[in-house]
Amino acid sequence: MRVVELIMALRAAGIVDKAVLGALERVPRDVFVTNEFTKRAYENRALPIACGQTISQPFVVAMMTEALCLTPRLKVLEIGTGSGYQSAVLSHLSRRVYTIERYRTLLKSADARFEQLRLRNIVTRLGDGMKGWPEQDEFDRIIVTAGTQVCPPALLSQLCEGGLLVAPIGPPDGQFVTVFRREGDVFHQHKLAPVRFVPLIAGIASAL
Repeated sequence: MRVVELIMALRAAGIVDKAVLGALERVPRDVFVTNEFTKRAYENRALPIACGQTISQPFVVAMMTEALCLTPRLKVLEIGTGSGYQSAVLSHLSRRVYTIERYRTLLKSADARFEQLRLRNIVTRLGDGMKGWPEQDEFDRIIVTAGTQVCPPALLSQLCEGGLLVAPIGPPDGQFVTVFRREGDVFHQHKLAPVRFVPLIAGIASAL
């Protein structure tokens, strides 16, 4: 019932893509939160996880996923694995998800959840999200789940022609979910909604 109520709330908030709603309905959010927050897993709010990070509000996950305009044949790069919740949602909507996390603890936990849920089309890496995943050449879609004042050039360069990148852009008190669309060397962009994300940090975390 809690899942149904969440989906209804997302619809009421303006999420219209049935595939996106279906993916959020299929992914058990309670698996991605810590035990102390299990009872609040299906509330439409962000919740704390390890390493000082958060699992995003379901509405924000849905909005950013909807903005990617995914189809089952697309290759997606995610910057910031976190709990793995966004990755899991993406896995139901795309061919393959490549996800990068800078915290070993978070990545290990996310890998265990993917295995538990038998999500076989997610590839993980411990690394610097600002550098992307250059060995994979280009991606059809890129999603950044941490805030940055300027989109890292390396990520834009790894976006294919006509591809979409969705990221929270702006200062900490003025971030907007922004959609970039590549047309040659030009990146058209438009803002969707104000948000507040943890900052995108370069490098691999030295601890945790």
